[in-house]
Amino acid sequence: METRDILRTLREGRGLTQDALAERVMVTRQAVSRWETGETQPNTETLKLLSREFDVSINALLGAPRQLFCQCCGMPLTEDGTISREPDGAFNENYCEWCYADGEFAYQSLDALLDYIAPHMARQLGAAPEALRPQIEARLMELEYWKEKADR
Repeated sequence: METRDILRTLREGRGLTQDALAERVMVTRQAVSRWETGETQPNTETLKLLSREFDVSINALLGAPRQLFCQCCGMPLTEDGTISREPDGAFNENYCEWCYADGEFAYQSLDALLDYIAPHMARQLGAAPEALRPQIEARLMELEYWKEKADR
């Protein structure tokens, strides 16, 4: 589904007129109309407001054009329900809800995350956790969270 269709569906689903939505996100009714016809798209700041208004991620508003992955554990973020939130309720599309919640990271060290992930993956794959640990660690070190921690 395209952004224009998503916005119209969300707006109508909430029983809002174009005028009412425009007032809530501080734009003109004509701007909302142009979004819904596909003539233009909301800018970044307006997308943030729309995300809060409709309680969906920006990625969802844009029709999920990119595959999101948690930048801590690598899990695919396929639904808004798995995407973390900031303390103010805004979506944080960089992390899953299990690695980052209410402004706090669940895993302060790579070893803590590996201690959790390795046994679970080993059980699913029928392998020894010690054998998988180096492979998992190498993959995690490619993610932004762990790259930033290593740079400090």
